[in-house]
Amino acid sequence: MYHASHIDSITLIDAADWNALTTTTQPFCRHGFLAALESGDSASAQHGWWPWHLLLHDDAGQLVAAAPLYVKSHSFGEFVFDFAWANAYRQLGLAYYPKLVNAIPFTPVVGPRLLASDADARHALARQLTALAAGDAYSSLHTLFAHNADLRALARAGAALRRDCHYRWYNRGYRSFDDFLAALSSKRRKAIRRERRRIMEAGIRVRVLTPEQLTAPLQRTLYGFYARTYAMRGQPPYLATAFFAQLHARMPQQVRYFVAFHGDVPVGMAFMLLDDTTLYGRHWGSADDYHSLHFETCYYAGIEYCIEHGLACFDAGAQGEHKLRRGFEPVATWSAHCMAEPQLAAAVSDFVEREGALMADYHAQQQARSSFSAAPDRATAQTP
Repeated sequence: MYHASHIDSITLIDAADWNALTTTTQPFCRHGFLAALESGDSASAQHGWWPWHLLLHDDAGQLVAAAPLYVKSHSFGEFVFDFAWANAYRQLGLAYYPKLVNAIPFTPVVGPRLLASDADARHALARQLTALAAGDAYSSLHTLFAHNADLRALARAGAALRRDCHYRWYNRGYRSFDDFLAALSSKRRKAIRRERRRIMEAGIRVRVLTPEQLTAPLQRTLYGFYARTYAMRGQPPYLATAFFAQLHARMPQQVRYFVAFHGDVPVGMAFMLLDDTTLYGRHWGSADDYHSLHFETCYYAGIEYCIEHGLACFDAGAQGEHKLRRGFEPVATWSAHCMAEPQLAAAVSDFVEREGALMADYHAQQQARSSFSAAPDRATAQTP
């Protein structure tokens, strides 16, 4: 029923055809974001992300399914860590790279990974993907941070599911930031007010800007803040300046910069995107180390923005138990993995099952450490 093909650039397919395969307004899986990554010198073969997107057409030539797919020569920029698996391959005298990654580069945000017009097309796409991992050309297939429907299709096709824990903030009808604080325990409420007070007393204010409001000098300054965060770790930034220019041109309405100013001087920023329901915190940076500036720009200003604009959720990025102390809640996230080598496939399947039980216990422990005075109704991702 379906015919599979690959393209080595997202720009080779019409944006409307690609976007028609999903109803979500989430920016990351949409054509504009992927095109900005590839055209903006960030997700490219030169940087170890060779685009090889998988397409399915029906007999009439209609595009019915697609997967953002990359051939990887390393494991950086994925946020699901498989370095131990790469080492196991090496110990057996096997090559772990190249491998296949079905994901949004540099983006640990749950969303569609098997874009499909219906369930049949989704399952066919899952079978095509796992078949690629069963051949001789690649060691494995990794679908990262996928929606539950995609995970079920991949599990049915033989993939092993791996669990992780992220943190999100949920808007339960708060009328103001103080209304949100009132739902927290007294200890957490006082700590957050103290952190916000430090920022105010330092004379720092956060303004939310759109790409149209950025001058060219301010754009260069904000990119310098972002690059400094990576320089402190001794590595170059994942995203090039050209990516931001491409993103501003392709989808400016979904981009926000939370810029911290000391007087008229910018001193820090958080780069975020949004859709109809959710704000997504992606990157941050600053000119220097300021007490509590990270929490203000990356968390509190975002929470305030969600309340003011009626957004239901704030996904502030991967990892970070410290988010729990600031009103975020643990959420289960999942990835799917297929290994070409049978012995290692069995070992990985056993590992993720045992790891998943530990992660479930960890999730429960995090829930028990909630910052809320009374446990709220849980709005977390379900097990696929």
